[in-house]
Amino acid sequence: MKLAAACHGIGEPEDFAAFAEGIAEQVATAAAQGAQVVVLPEYLALEIAAIFPAEIRGDLLRSLDALQALHEDYLALARELARRHALLLLAGTFLLRMDCGRYRNRAYLAAPDGRIVYQDKLTLTGYERAAGVLEVGDELKVFECDLGRLAVNICYDAEFPLYARAQAEAGAQLLLVPSCTDTEAGAQRVRLGCRARALENPLYVACAVTAGQAPWSPALDSNTGAAGIYAPIDRGFPDDGVIAQAQAGWAIAEVDLGAFAANAGHAQVSIASDWPAQLRPQVQRARVERL
Repeated sequence: MKLAAACHGIGEPEDFAAFAEGIAEQVATAAAQGAQVVVLPEYLALEIAAIFPAEIRGDLLRSLDALQALHEDYLALARELARRHALLLLAGTFLLRMDCGRYRNRAYLAAPDGRIVYQDKLTLTGYERAAGVLEVGDELKVFECDLGRLAVNICYDAEFPLYARAQAEAGAQLLLVPSCTDTEAGAQRVRLGCRARALENPLYVACAVTAGQAPWSPALDSNTGAAGIYAPIDRGFPDDGVIAQAQAGWAIAEVDLGAFAANAGHAQVSIASDWPAQLRPQVQRARVERL
């Protein structure tokens, strides 16, 4: 299986058609290199807000409200690109308004036959909580397809091990992580989270990121990080667990989901099978001893 994770430079499209053209060109580049699973970053839909007047695009709440009219166009674009290139497309995330009036950060995964599934973000960052209008998702999913079972952690969610662990226990062998961070510290946290999730379960992890400056947007103002594809650190895999990274364009690599079973018999460590040891009742809480 060939994976492609984007390091997507945030642009300033004049209209939705210009946004769609730019994304289509990017996906076509990955497809031309044989990608079967393509990952675009978190908050990708907020780039579309550039088409609105300054008083809307410069205000997060007003831009989210305005974007809702383009939700179906966004889904149609994802479906068309997945169909055109016969691949699975993780189409970034769209902040979708719920019936209660709050928004969920939703990652859409489009299949070549037109089906779309989604995973909502499960833990909000400080910025997202402070916005006052976002809410967390309430379901953790694993998606089964012809290539195998895969799952999604949206950015901050990749820093919490129990999400990916539950997905791995449900059979996921590939974790897709759309991400958006504005500082190098944030980018490092997500990157280290991805590498840790790959080590623990084991999983391949493909992380897409945003890049560049968008001073017109309060949410996409500054973007940093590198796209990456990560593996467990063990025999049969890279010694540092890094398969591919990219500061621009695409991180692309071939991975073998069968490698986990093939290497199990001679692995140096077996974190997945040893995982229950840390759940023993007698070590669930640390006992304080006076020295």
